[in-house]
Amino acid sequence: MRRFRIGSAFGIPINLDLTFLLVLPLFAWAIGSQVGRYVGIVNDLFGSSIPVDLLTTSTELSLGLGLAAAVGLFVGVVLHELGHSLVAMRFGFPIGSITLWIFGGIAQLEEMPEDWRQEFAIAAAGPVVSVALGVVSYLAFLAVPAGDSLPVVATQFVLGYLALMNVALAAFNLLPGFPMDGGRILRALLNRTRPYARATEIAAEVGKLFAVGLGLFGLFGGGGLFLVAIAFFIYIGASAEARQTAMRAAFEGVTVRDIMTPADRVTSVAAEQSVADLLETMLRERHTGYPVERGGEIVGLVALDDARAVREVERDAYRVEEVMTTELYTVAPDDDVMTALEQLDERAVGRLVVMDDGEFVGLVTRTDIMSALSIIKSGGRYQSEPAEDAEPDVFRPDESRQP
Repeated sequence: MRRFRIGSAFGIPINLDLTFLLVLPLFAWAIGSQVGRYVGIVNDLFGSSIPVDLLTTSTELSLGLGLAAAVGLFVGVVLHELGHSLVAMRFGFPIGSITLWIFGGIAQLEEMPEDWRQEFAIAAAGPVVSVALGVVSYLAFLAVPAGDSLPVVATQFVLGYLALMNVALAAFNLLPGFPMDGGRILRALLNRTRPYARATEIAAEVGKLFAVGLGLFGLFGGGGLFLVAIAFFIYIGASAEARQTAMRAAFEGVTVRDIMTPADRVTSVAAEQSVADLLETMLRERHTGYPVERGGEIVGLVALDDARAVREVERDAYRVEEVMTTELYTVAPDDDVMTALEQLDERAVGRLVVMDDGEFVGLVTRTDIMSALSIIKSGGRYQSEPAEDAEPDVFRPDESRQP
């Protein structure tokens, strides 16, 4: 979904996802429509006597209180994520952004800590901030002067609600639903005596079990569809991070040079070649993408979709240079494989040009990476060059060499 930057704190961009603009009014309505219920909870817990009747005199007033409480709650979410972010930055881990979205907030760490003490501190910082916000809200609630005027009573309600919900937010985040805070704390504790990848695997399995339980409660226990959606997010997040961590462990010490298709094994096409000839080359070699060469230099990439965009009757007239992609995404041969994979995902492309001091030395594709992963997981060592006495496809399928 589209994101909008609304500011920054400590040099960290703060973004609003479009889904947040949808959920904020829903939260305001949900709180405002149950003002009486929440007033009763606050009065029971804090021993106060906030008059319910005064806060439910009109729908507009109830919705206004709901909006104020919802905005205060999401401010607390931002501060919760800032807690994670500042501790991470103290350990030297950059923060890409903090984003508010439908399920709360996400602090985007550009690199995950693998030291259990660092991960424990980073994960625990958010709930600590939320508890502190709850305490501050409660103290402010107590400091509101006595009175039965609408401004005083409304202030008491909002502060009491935020005191309650910030502590509830901390408690919920401490549940072992990896990749929530509690799940990350669990991984950190497991990592004390286990390899990082194994600790991640166990924490992810616990997180998925928790997500299943939360989803069932949402469906049959009265928790509502919102809990089901949160459970789905937790399950997907746990699975994705477990896969990512397993890949990082598998590719430790493996560079782009190890898995790329070297330049001398890459077929290139001339920029002046017609699109019709390009399609003939694709049919003959059964490849769907090629680097484009002009004057001994790589000037672009062309894929089957580029050729298909030209009408059949015009393919003899159009040159490859007219349909190719000139924006080349590059990677260095000594970069690690995960850096290349992250670029492929970030750029939403299928291949990267490998450049060494300005010289074209090869191509690396998503298929190269997946083939290498399969071989490494099978206990082998991925080789970019075939053995002298073996056919080229012994070490990598033909499609992995497609540029």
